[in-house]
Amino acid sequence: MDMRFRILFVSLAFSLYTVVCTSALDLSDPYSYVSGIFEPLIDENEGLTTFRSLLIPGGGRGEAMGSAFSALANDISFFEANPAGSSTMKNTELALFHNNWIADSKLETLSFTTRMENLGYGVSIRSFYVPFTEYNTFGERVSRGYYSESLATFNVSYNFLAGYYFKGIAVGFNLKTGYRSVPDYSDNYGNLQEDSGSDQSAFTIMADLGFQTRFNLLKLYNSRDPNFFVGATFRNFGPPVLDEPLPSLITAGAAYKPANPITISAEIQKPINLVDPELSGSMVYGAGLMVDMASFFSFMAGLQLKGANPRISIGGEVNVNDIQFNINYTLDMTTQLALLNRISLSAKLNLGDRGRGAKARAVEELYIQGLRLYALGELENAIAVWKEVLLMDRRFDPAIEGIETASITLELQKRIRDLQQIE
Repeated sequence: MDMRFRILFVSLAFSLYTVVCTSALDLSDPYSYVSGIFEPLIDENEGLTTFRSLLIPGGGRGEAMGSAFSALANDISFFEANPAGSSTMKNTELALFHNNWIADSKLETLSFTTRMENLGYGVSIRSFYVPFTEYNTFGERVSRGYYSESLATFNVSYNFLAGYYFKGIAVGFNLKTGYRSVPDYSDNYGNLQEDSGSDQSAFTIMADLGFQTRFNLLKLYNSRDPNFFVGATFRNFGPPVLDEPLPSLITAGAAYKPANPITISAEIQKPINLVDPELSGSMVYGAGLMVDMASFFSFMAGLQLKGANPRISIGGEVNVNDIQFNINYTLDMTTQLALLNRISLSAKLNLGDRGRGAKARAVEELYIQGLRLYALGELENAIAVWKEVLLMDRRFDPAIEGIETASITLELQKRIRDLQQIE
């Protein structure tokens, strides 16, 4: 049996064994112990914002890596992490996310993204909802419905100065519009108040701004893809909703691939209260890990420290042809360790790269043809071929360097000939 398959089998078997064993234990004492450890980190300004479903990850790679994803942003979950990600995505993607959150609440997300050369754009729709049922003192049902927060996100980004060596500086923008729906409720005497929910229902509008750059640093393996990522974002910036601030954030992160199958990431987040900055929340810290254990399977894990509520997540991605499935499990101080708690699922459809891969291969083949001509001493023909390369990709740096080198060589040859004629 291949060593990767052995590792995969042992890892899955151990994970299943751990879940089965721990789900049967009474973990109330360990939870109290852990809660006591993190109690000094309680954020007194937590919970002072509205539309808090914006802080719930939809799922996918971003959630599995502890939401430390603003630098990497190489999955369609970039909508929640960094709007600059659409201009660096390899493929057009369509994805559906389901997150089984706490207290019967759920989050559904549908996202689409594509790009044309260095211009990326997309749209994402998400809806958070939780059932609401109210009974009076006699046990009679007075009201029922759903509390929900629904948002639509429109994304556009552009990757500036992208070339063969330096992968560019991507800048992205999200425009978000949302609606909070609150069902009607009763008064202190159990009488249903008509249209009472509409007083707390509200529309909102906000924006995200993100930056990302990718390059090679301390790279110990061969690959055309960069191995170091840096990103920063301003998220959920907009006017208050019914005098309550939105959960605005400023984030900064970095990600590094020390080896081809391993990616590590880190991120810091600073909540910003735009109504009263003095009531802004405490810093949030996150870290993530992704290991490509086989061509069809990746393992991910993450840790986020947010006040007194540390969040641990694990996940896996399975690739089947052009479909990718993701499952994540998240554990924090709001839930007990159980098999079906805090599970998120996603299915992503790869719709192709709009011919970018075929174009890149054609460019490389033409460049190599120029190298052969250069080696044969046909410098002018080599220059002509490399100029054709630049017509296909004007920032293909090896062709630019080849033209410069060949031109210098031709100039030296001309000088030598001129000197020989003088003599």
